[in-house]
Amino acid sequence: MSLSSSAHPHGVKTVIVPAAGMGTRFLPATKTVPKELLPVVDTPGIELIAEEANALGATRLAVIVAPNKQEVMRHFEQFPNLVETLTERGKFEQVAKVQRAAKLMTPVAVEQAKPLGLGHAVGLAESVLDDDEDVVAVMLPDDLVLPMGVVEKMAAVRAELGGSVLCAVDVPREEVFNYGVFDIEEIPADSDLPADKVKRVVGMVEKPDPADAPSTFVATGRYLLDRGIFDALRRIKPGKGGEIQLTDAIELMIREGHPVHIVVHEGKRHDLGNPAGYIPACVDFGLSHPTYGPGLRRAITAILAEHEAADTAEAAGAAQHPTQN
Repeated sequence: MSLSSSAHPHGVKTVIVPAAGMGTRFLPATKTVPKELLPVVDTPGIELIAEEANALGATRLAVIVAPNKQEVMRHFEQFPNLVETLTERGKFEQVAKVQRAAKLMTPVAVEQAKPLGLGHAVGLAESVLDDDEDVVAVMLPDDLVLPMGVVEKMAAVRAELGGSVLCAVDVPREEVFNYGVFDIEEIPADSDLPADKVKRVVGMVEKPDPADAPSTFVATGRYLLDRGIFDALRRIKPGKGGEIQLTDAIELMIREGHPVHIVVHEGKRHDLGNPAGYIPACVDFGLSHPTYGPGLRRAITAILAEHEAADTAEAAGAAQHPTQN
């Protein structure tokens, strides 16, 4: 029997993790390895999400998986043979690493037969919720939001203002065309919440032209959603690409008077969904690692020096032998 929602520190029992994507931007690696299992140094992205969910006080991870992606769920198994072998060899630090994921969270697989959009994936998780759950968290494994703890701040906003709360980051205006952008207004002046960190959402615009963007606050992959989101998802029509969009359901809730706010996150955000974001995440984590950090810093310094020397030599050669017209 699971604990009641009221027994959870922030009232959040279930964290929904959409992990049914094909990972095409990481091919050929993702032919056999789901991108959620690609390691950031030595820890897969899905385990970092489980760690964040655990810190929130949640106890269930509803992992949305494709029919051929059950390997993601295997990561949370016990691996007794491996543990036994490592224990016999005295490798107790490695034993702790093997056992860590299973201790963090109870995972539940929710199969998404076809890739019909983020909203569709989130909607499927309603089937595993308990009757007493009036709020769920959604954490996108492609987004690594650091330092951890932003969802706890979002829960504090929900406790005071109600409704749903989303995480936002402030980006340069010229970059807003890559994101869903929030149309916002200020929160009441008598609120105890910091007005520069919390805003009320009155609308969302998906990937606007920078000149037309209502703000520079954009969505990142952390949502704290009222249970009413599932009813909204059932009532919206497919959007771009014939997919059920989570943004459209949130828009519907806003139009119907449901309060939606953002918490502006001022830390780091790494995009693990493509190599251009994944590589810097590995470097960042690696430099912070107590074992690998010092050596990695020396290696990066040497590699940069080699590339700079090569670039200088190439530029000098081009200057000596300009292209003839």
